[in-house]
Amino acid sequence: MTYFTELFDNKIFVVAFVAWFMAQLIKVVLTLLVTKKFDLNRFVGSGGMPSSHTSFVMGLSTAIGLEYGWNSNIYAFALTFALIVMYDASGVRRSVGKQATILNTIIEDLYKHKHVGESKLKELVGHTPFEVIVGAVLGIFIANMMI
Repeated sequence: MTYFTELFDNKIFVVAFVAWFMAQLIKVVLTLLVTKKFDLNRFVGSGGMPSSHTSFVMGLSTAIGLEYGWNSNIYAFALTFALIVMYDASGVRRSVGKQATILNTIIEDLYKHKHVGESKLKELVGHTPFEVIVGAVLGIFIANMMI
């Protein structure tokens, strides 16, 4: 248990974890408000508002910047890592979600005419740029509140 004790004693990791947790919690609450359904799957699922990936990495990089300085090598590494994750969330993963939507429509069309043994693909994979920005702001806010 020493590993987990030491990990959760690391305030930079705790900031990143809290930023992720809050983003996931917000997804559950927003889903409840919009659909009137309590869906705990939103707590562990990807996609949606806000981007928990972005919240996590921006919380991490902001905490590192606050702790070690904005001109430190470790902050440059963390920020670069965060930018790659944010690009992936809003670019590559969003495209995968759009492709899943198209493929699911094709599968539904085929199924209506003939049995198709394929299951639907997960469509909520990536994020809109707005979801990424909100995730970044959330991560930066939490890091500034905790460090």
